Amino acid sequence: MLTRLLIAVNVIAYLWENAFGMDAAEMRGGLIPTYVLAGQWWRIFTSAFLHADLMHIAFNMFALYQVGSFVEMIYGTPRMAIIYTIAALGGGLAVVYFASDVPTIGASGAIFGLFGALAVAGLRLGQRGRSILQQSTGIIVINLIISFFPGSNISYQDHIGGLIAGTVCGLLLFRIPRPRVAVQTEGTAYAQRIGPDPGVVTIEHAPVGEPSGRPPQA
Repeated sequence: MLTRLLIAVNVIAYLWENAFGMDAAEMRGGLIPTYVLAGQWWRIFTSAFLHADLMHIAFNMFALYQVGSFVEMIYGTPRMAIIYTIAALGGGLAVVYFASDVPTIGASGAIFGLFGALAVAGLRLGQRGRSILQQSTGIIVINLIISFFPGSNISYQDHIGGLIAGTVCGLLLFRIPRPRVAVQTEGTAYAQRIGPDPGVVTIEHAPVGEPSGRPPQA
């Protein structure tokens, strides 16, 4: 339910961007660190719902649908809402304080947080969660490596901040679920950031790989 609602809000925001004008919309709601430090803190959250083009939002929403569905199943809707919100906040703050000259948009920080929470679930589930832990950890590592490729224009600060925040939330919020929980993951996400000039948008990847799988046999 929450996963689909988040996707719907992202799509509506994207349609609004197209109707209003991409550059104007991103200037009004994008994560521009200097504006945030001047008091416009809400940009941390609005920027997580803005996307630069169709491919950007398509990859991110596919990733959100895949990993979000499993995180919501394992943690429950209220806890997933907390994880997503705190991960978006963590990613945004990392950009503000460690990349103050790089305006950013995209949901990948929050998505990384969901992957972090999913990895925690795999760890806490022990033997049943080994597949979750191995695959989600692999996805995280691969994407973090990609984040540092020269010329990739990836906001690794957003990814790392979101990942840390989501992982911490997972550690605090995880409860051993009903016996029927097991997930196999493999996935892909994609994000973007605005370049040093707020009017220029550059590409930013998010997790390469989405969870796909089914509930385990009891």
